[in-house]
Amino acid sequence: MRTNQTNSSDLMSKISIYNFNANKLNKPVFISASIVIAILVLVTVLFPTLMQQFFTDLQKNVIDTAGWFYVLSVAGIFVAVVYLCVSRHGAIKLGPDHAQADYTQLTWLAMLFSAGMGIGLMFFGVAEPVMHYVAPPTADPNSIAATREALKMTFFHWGLHGWAIYAVVALILAYFSFRHNLPLTLRSAFHPLIGDKIYTWRGDIIDAFAVISTIFGVTTSLGFGVMQINSGLNYLFDVEVSQTVQLLIVVFIIALALISVCSGLDKGIKRLSQINMIMAVGLLMFVLIAGPSLFLLQALVQNTGAYLSDLVHNTFNLFAYQKTDWLGGWTIFYWAWWLSWSPFVGMFIARISRGRTIREFLIGVLFIPSGFTFAWMTFFGNSAIDLIHVNGVTDLADAVAKDSSIALFAFLELLPFSQVVSFIALVMVIIFFVTSCDSGAMVVDMLASYGENNTPLWQRFYWTLGIGIVATILLLNGGLAALQTMSIVSALPFTVVLIIAIYGMFTALNIESTKQQSMNLAMTQQPTGQTNNWKQRLATIVHFPSKSVVLTFLSRNVAPAIKQVADELNTNQIATEVIIESERVILTVSHVDQPDFIYAVRARTHIQPDLLEDANEEDDEQMYYRAEVHLAEGGQDYDIMSWPEAAIINDVVEQYQKHVHFLHLLK
Repeated sequence: MRTNQTNSSDLMSKISIYNFNANKLNKPVFISASIVIAILVLVTVLFPTLMQQFFTDLQKNVIDTAGWFYVLSVAGIFVAVVYLCVSRHGAIKLGPDHAQADYTQLTWLAMLFSAGMGIGLMFFGVAEPVMHYVAPPTADPNSIAATREALKMTFFHWGLHGWAIYAVVALILAYFSFRHNLPLTLRSAFHPLIGDKIYTWRGDIIDAFAVISTIFGVTTSLGFGVMQINSGLNYLFDVEVSQTVQLLIVVFIIALALISVCSGLDKGIKRLSQINMIMAVGLLMFVLIAGPSLFLLQALVQNTGAYLSDLVHNTFNLFAYQKTDWLGGWTIFYWAWWLSWSPFVGMFIARISRGRTIREFLIGVLFIPSGFTFAWMTFFGNSAIDLIHVNGVTDLADAVAKDSSIALFAFLELLPFSQVVSFIALVMVIIFFVTSCDSGAMVVDMLASYGENNTPLWQRFYWTLGIGIVATILLLNGGLAALQTMSIVSALPFTVVLIIAIYGMFTALNIESTKQQSMNLAMTQQPTGQTNNWKQRLATIVHFPSKSVVLTFLSRNVAPAIKQVADELNTNQIATEVIIESERVILTVSHVDQPDFIYAVRARTHIQPDLLEDANEEDDEQMYYRAEVHLAEGGQDYDIMSWPEAAIINDVVEQYQKHVHFLHLLK
């Protein structure tokens, strides 16, 4: 039953405006993005050289003129993320207060790692340290100083700053989606800027841009990855490098991605991520044991210390007093690449992070992957440089200079059991690309479906096949480099908008933290006369009611009490609405342009505590129900079952008083 107390109220208008589209295809985003992708692919295929030259020149101009802006922006993002870790906002949950994490810690880390940078470590774990060793920015090439600088700069490019970019985009999306019930699409990041206009054509444009950016980012990575896999097969098994082989690899990867996408996030992507994480840890341990173990452990500690000690210097170093192209070719390029991938990776991380606090989320996204990356880069990079510098294996440096895609395989060939280990590494590369494709297809499908993940199978097929078809066309006709450069150039305008979105998020977090400070969540005491009947109170404590008992309590006690409060507020010209359903009663008090007050009582199931030794001999998990209070922020974790109407009314009034005090603090 639904009872409207006033015609002026609009229950949850800011979130219900979007619900009518749930589980439906967003046709404007779907159609417009598909058309733009087709046009850009066609133009790139018809004029590959011209497009490559155009975007290369544009990228060079951006790096030359806006390099300082990239450096300052990434530094600001990093500082903002670290501040959120230690600030009062860290205790806020990405979801209602009662929300629990959807995935275990290890599963969550495995999925964000696979989507975030797993493939990058496979190809640059050896290549980048060796390239910096041969051509360092300031040290003498092929020297001890070059070794230190090589690892320090590799840490810098793959460490905290890059993950801070992913973390802040994911945090904005997760916070506004799970905490404020906005759709889990990129448009929600713009809510602080344009408000409810995100539900109009403006939001469709934002999501369509994110679809196009994600498709091209995943496609170009898949295209180049296919060529790298082909090079690895040629290096290991003498398989010819040809378009035919590359097309077969594309078909194989897309076929695996289709199977994974059909299985869903909780099966396909989750299991592949777990498998790859186990294999990655195993390969890392093998390199540590097979290489100079003691030296690598010492190097890890020293590399980390050098990275941290020079963190501020490297963050703001623009080589302003030196004439060098190194910064643009490496650091600025990396920052632009991280930023261009952040809508895709950030949205995926947000999708799997519901129920975690901001502090837990940021520690997990920022520090744990960075720590694993530092170990990976040290064990692989230092081992490779040690082979070159100490053992004189200059062929490894020549192989990396000639083709960085075979750096990993050239390095593993010098270790014991090289054929077996190299084959395992190749399998890992393939799985990493599969997880990139299926997670990319999932993100695009959500962007084109109002943030819904439970979509028809044909939509997931469409986007997964689309990635494979676009990659195939570009492989056959050229144009991969042009689209990659275009994706990187697009990072500049996105960075401007991201900074504004971060400001909006901080504004929202400050408001919420102020509200939390204004509320004392201690349970309201029951009125005198009721609380003195200690036998009745004790009976309530040890009684575990059934669902029917709690539902009867909601209809007979809670609903009338809440109606009385609503009636009294209406007499004071304050708009209210009461919703009475079978398992919940909700009171909403509207306050024009200020946050609404929501007081709900819901029947929630729990497992009985073991108060008696043999209480649960027949059923290890006997269930009972509680009448729990929920506010706008979520469940408050206290039960009002068996409270009299007067006590319920007092609780509503006290919570409303706290809310009004919160509104007062906002002024």
